[in-house]
Amino acid sequence: MISAQQVSVQYGKALAVREASLTAQPGHVTAVVGPNGAGKSSLLTALFGSVASSGTVTMDGDVISGKLPRQRMRAGLAYVPQGRQLFPRLTVRENLEIGARLLGVSNDVIETAYNRFPILRTRAKALAGVLSGGEQQMLVLSRALLQTPSVLLLDEMTTGLAPKIAGELLDQVRQLADTGITVVVAEPALHRVARIVDSGYVMMRGSLSELEPSAAALDSAYREAMGILEEAL
Repeated sequence: MISAQQVSVQYGKALAVREASLTAQPGHVTAVVGPNGAGKSSLLTALFGSVASSGTVTMDGDVISGKLPRQRMRAGLAYVPQGRQLFPRLTVRENLEIGARLLGVSNDVIETAYNRFPILRTRAKALAGVLSGGEQQMLVLSRALLQTPSVLLLDEMTTGLAPKIAGELLDQVRQLADTGITVVVAEPALHRVARIVDSGYVMMRGSLSELEPSAAALDSAYREAMGILEEAL
């Protein structure tokens, strides 16, 4: 479980996240949906600890606010950022080895990545920069999962991917949630991930809505919020 209470993120004079409160439960996929610039990425990076923020973040009942990202990772928090952020001039295996080193585990866990996505085994010696977009997303997800996390944060994982590849990745995420992992997905449009979502929040201009209890309720709330935003503009 991960919970955020009154979390704010500010860049200079710009307030990207406004006192956001969120709770995501084990075994559930919780979505944060909102248009580009709503603050979704800033919220996830605040949960991960890679951006300065105020407020309180707890994971499995322990306060992790103030801890470094590496400490949060080793405590069981995994994060797949927008834009993948691989080392393009290193091989697939070398990217996985770096992930293992950051987690403080042996390279033996790399086999789990190859078993999850067999294509990575065949591409082990290829540079990450020459992989297809789908293969790169498989690599960055596998790197985050080298040590089974208790919480997984996913920032726009399906953006730019072919529907078939996106579907395969979403199936993996649903399976992970079904094992008891807490999953939080941030997406600009719910339709990309609706079939795996249990509940979620709408994010607009840095603020989070109340929790919507289902994908259908979340979709309705998002459409209403977008209508209000368009009228305001």
